[in-house]
Formats: sequence, C-alpha cells, structure tokens
Amino acid sequence: MTVPSITPLNMSDLKLLGNLARTNLYQVTIDGGWGDLGAGYGQKFLDHLANKSLPYGIEDFASGFKGQLSVLCSEANLPASSYATAEVKDNFMGVPQEFAHTRINTDVDFTFYIDRNYKVLMFFEAWMDYISGGNNPDLTPPEPALNNPNLIQSGSYYRRMKYPKQYKTSQFYIKKFEKDYSAPGATNISYQLVNAFPKSMASIPVAYGEAEIMKVTVTMNYDRYIPRREFAPIIFTDGAGNPSAPGNELPGYYGPPTPGTVTAPIEE
Repeated sequence: MTVPSITPLNMSDLKLLGNLARTNLYQVTIDGGWGDLGAGYGQKFLDHLANKSLPYGIEDFASGFKGQLSVLCSEANLPASSYATAEVKDNFMGVPQEFAHTRINTDVDFTFYIDRNYKVLMFFEAWMDYISGGNNPDLTPPEPALNNPNLIQSGSYYRRMKYPKQYKTSQFYIKKFEKDYSAPGATNISYQLVNAFPKSMASIPVAYGEAEIMKVTVTMNYDRYIPRREFAPIIFTDGAGNPSAPGNELPGYYGPPTPGTVTAPIEE
C-alpha cells in the first residue's frame, strides 16, 4: 500500500469553497400521521387537539396550523447516530478491538417561536398530555373539571399511557435546501423521522427587563431516520421552448432520463 502524495490545488478545486451549503435554509414539517387506524377511525390525537372542552383550541391543524408551525421553527438539528460497541481484547495479543452491536439514534432538539395566541406551546403541551392520558375524556373517571379547584386538588387525578401507535408519527420531516432549490436539477436533502414523539419540553424562562421573543425547545425521540437526496424537477422543452417528452430537449441540455423529481434514498 502506497501512502498518497500531496496533490496541488488548482483554481477549479478552490471553486468548491464558494459552493458550500448554508445552515439557515431549512424547513421542518409535521404532517400528521398519529395513529391513523384506517377509514372511519381517523387520528384521535387531532380530535384531542380540537376538543373544545380541553384548553388547547387547535381545530385547524390540517388547514392552517401545521404550515404556521413549519414557519415558526427557529432552530433545528439534522439527526445523527452512533454505535454501541463491545470490546474484545484477546484476538490479538496487546491489541484491543471494538465491534459495533447496536445503532443508537440521538435525540434531536427543535426550537419554535411561540405565537401571540400560544398555539405552538399548547400544541406540544397537548401532545405531551395525550401520551400520558392527561385531559382525556375517554378515561373513567375523567380528569376533574378544570374550573373546579376543589376537585383538582382532591388527589383523584391519574394517568394512563397511550399505545405508541397512537402518539408516534412517521410524518416528521426536515428539509435542507439552498437558495437555488427550485432550479432544474438542484440538489436538496430531507430527513424523515420514523415513529417520532416529544420526549421532553424545556422550561421557558420569563423575567422583567428587556423583552425577548418567547421560544420553546422540544426534544424529539424516534426509532430511526431515513435520509434522502432529492432533485428539483427538470422540464424538458423542444426547440421553441415548449414542454416536450425526453429526447426532444434542447441540444446540449443535460438532465435525468425522465422528467420529474428523482428521489434516491441513502442508507442510514
């Protein structure tokens, strides 16, 4: 085996330094997916959000709120993983070795701006409550009436955990792109969190003094993630610039063999 020699750089190599990915162009989407039990059953968590007897008041998740939630995500992290290993010391004298046996997906933090109506905060409070059965009218007896302090302090409150399928979602996406994301053939990446749920919510400090924008940080746990590299659609045209089938594109035009978005999953 030969040790690689030093390779001199030229101007074309240095151009790579001007074409690096930026950290401030991304989009986080929670698209539903909680315990969809099939036709006629729906997603009970959405019913939980919209229940007017509970303090959440989010009746428009699909029609508007999930888009607002995406815009209000001020910080995100791309998921990563590590391996748990076992050490073996007696294969070779004096040479310890490690071998991977379990892949560990690290929890991911997301920070959201809290809107003036506190819907973002109440959305995650509702999700946390739903996991542990809090504020759930399906329980018998249900939680004491919120407007009756005597019942609230009576000590009869209890929790019953939901089944994982009911509170986990696999429709949690992180899209990472650049300014030219819509240019023909532009490369973007996405991560899909499988069976994700909020593991914890950080406490939110409030204080007198200079006002700051209120934020909440949520730590998401998940079973695994699926990374994908995606390409913006390429529209094939004929000599007059009209849409055309592949094979009639302008001379010298380079693109995939068929029009449309191409998605290539990458091994985790």
